[in-house]
Amino acid sequence: MGNAVQNQEQQITYLKERLNMFLQVIDTMDPEEVELEDVDRLLSMLDELELKCTQFQNDDVK
Repeated sequence: MGNAVQNQEQQITYLKERLNMFLQVIDTMDPEEVELEDVDRLLSMLDELELKCTQFQNDDVK
């Protein structure tokens, strides 16, 4: 995932992969043992996804 994302198809693929990683993290969590740091990390992951969506959307506008 270190390569630059150049076109819309790559952007969608990137976002799907990141979303799948997010879902995998959630699936591996035990609700009985989730700590505040875990929730913070999930929120951070969502923020990163939102930022990428905004960046890709702005790239499409240019």
